[in-house]
Amino acid sequence: MAFDAVAAAARVGGAVREWLTTLDPSARAAATFPFEASERFVWAYTPGPRAGVSLGDMTASQGAAAQGIVDAALSNRGAAEVRAIIALETVLGELERQAGRGNWIRRDPGLYWFAVFGVPGGDDPWSWRLGGHHVAIHVTVAEGQVIANTPSFLGANPATVPNGPTAGARAIDGEERLARDLLATLSGAQRVLSVVNPIAPPDILTGNGRRADIGSVPSGIRHDQLDAEQRTAMERLIRHYVDRFQPDVAQGAWDRLSGADLASTTFTWAGPDEPGRGHYYAIRGPGLLVEYDNTQNGANHIHSVWRDPTNDWGEDVLAEHYRRDHRPS
Repeated sequence: MAFDAVAAAARVGGAVREWLTTLDPSARAAATFPFEASERFVWAYTPGPRAGVSLGDMTASQGAAAQGIVDAALSNRGAAEVRAIIALETVLGELERQAGRGNWIRRDPGLYWFAVFGVPGGDDPWSWRLGGHHVAIHVTVAEGQVIANTPSFLGANPATVPNGPTAGARAIDGEERLARDLLATLSGAQRVLSVVNPIAPPDILTGNGRRADIGSVPSGIRHDQLDAEQRTAMERLIRHYVDRFQPDVAQGAWDRLSGADLASTTFTWAGPDEPGRGHYYAIRGPGLLVEYDNTQNGANHIHSVWRDPTNDWGEDVLAEHYRRDHRPS
């Protein structure tokens, strides 16, 4: 599919504008910020309040319009995963209540916040954000085109529902499955290059800062050190992260990633490779950082993030936009 950044921006912008029209003035004021606000760079994946308007504070029609933004920005799979992660809050709350944990009440599917930066439509930059426990989605638009959709974080706790009516369900699955598919193809010599530590770190290494410190992430086996089948497996894993978003947006991101720099992109694993034991992997290249960690809660708690160290929040593209269009007269 050809990449149509203009159509992608129009879809998301239309959905955001429709949602904003459902809000009363006070809610609209809480939901909107100047594009230049430092809040645009704030994100987290732990529980806790975010700026914006939460699903719990929306009416049914407002919530439906908010979900329409998710559908416009993400692929069918990505939107379904976000909904499943949000629904897990109820499952997690019940598990914690059964375990006697007093703070289970904070697990609430209403605690996911929508925020808009700038004015959707036209050529001026604007962005949209969804944030809450284990969800951080950002879409940035400039000159009527989608220019960035990172940072992109999805997580799941529990990764596999242990009991109850949805026992065995997984909100997100491909992040682990496809990595294990790649790992299983590696020879002993290739594992020496890729498996950097027998113990996985307790979380993703780059945290949730404005800039990803790619230097904190170890390098592993290079794409050009893999055979054809293995390269395809690694590319399939990368595409799984990129394909969280609408197909034309995902294709544009993949086109940028799959050039000459892909040869030097590395895959790294830490921890044992037996399912059910704590593990971590990373993919890093000049314009790509993926981290996945599943070590907490008995290795049943996923954190996964896709970032672009060169262009999170569209900063690289926006810098060129401002140099070109905002020169002193």
